[in-house]
Amino acid sequence: MVAHAYDFWLFDLDGTLVDVDPAYAESVFDRVGDRLGRSFSDREVEVLWHGLSGERTPQLREWGIDPDAFWAALHEAEDPEARAAATFLHDDAAFVAELDRPVGLVTHCQEYLVDPVLDRLDIRDWFDTVVSCTHDTGWKPDPSPVYLAMSDLGADAAADGVLAGDGPNDIGAAWNAGLDGVHVERHGPRRRGRCVLGDYRVRSLEELHELRVDRSVASD
Repeated sequence: MVAHAYDFWLFDLDGTLVDVDPAYAESVFDRVGDRLGRSFSDREVEVLWHGLSGERTPQLREWGIDPDAFWAALHEAEDPEARAAATFLHDDAAFVAELDRPVGLVTHCQEYLVDPVLDRLDIRDWFDTVVSCTHDTGWKPDPSPVYLAMSDLGADAAADGVLAGDGPNDIGAAWNAGLDGVHVERHGPRRRGRCVLGDYRVRSLEELHELRVDRSVASD
């Protein structure tokens, strides 16, 4: 089965293992809007918070928003403790704790935001390494942060690994690093506006206990 087929596992965090009460995201974007002098619709908040369109910077430019100003405003508007208090585990996230392989986290969420979430949800010991993407490490789908997590886990090039995430950048990072990719669809292609490919596509991580390994997907 897929759950036992790999030497190591990597996971995305937000949208894959955890999510945030929508009211928190809306409050953050209200503060961002005040700083930028524009309001954000519910749909814009959803697209940007969950990365439904893939990379957020091109989407911001398409909407006429300066990316540098947006990211600066977003980081100022975030409250790490309030975000942690508003964060909940998906029901199937315990799949990670059940794995008997090395496990790493590769997330775009910054360390000052990740740490309170891991501590409040008491899941820090699920992971053997945590990599928060930065300008220095690169951003998914760049494989560099994936390679960094692999190095932390002691996984060499011959190791058979997989990365599970809810967005196209997660699958892109997995494939660019030579790993298999599991797309965990939390939103559905209609809300996302696209269909995300993957070696495996699931709505719940629990499905990975039943799915059999299919190497033909990656080799086609």
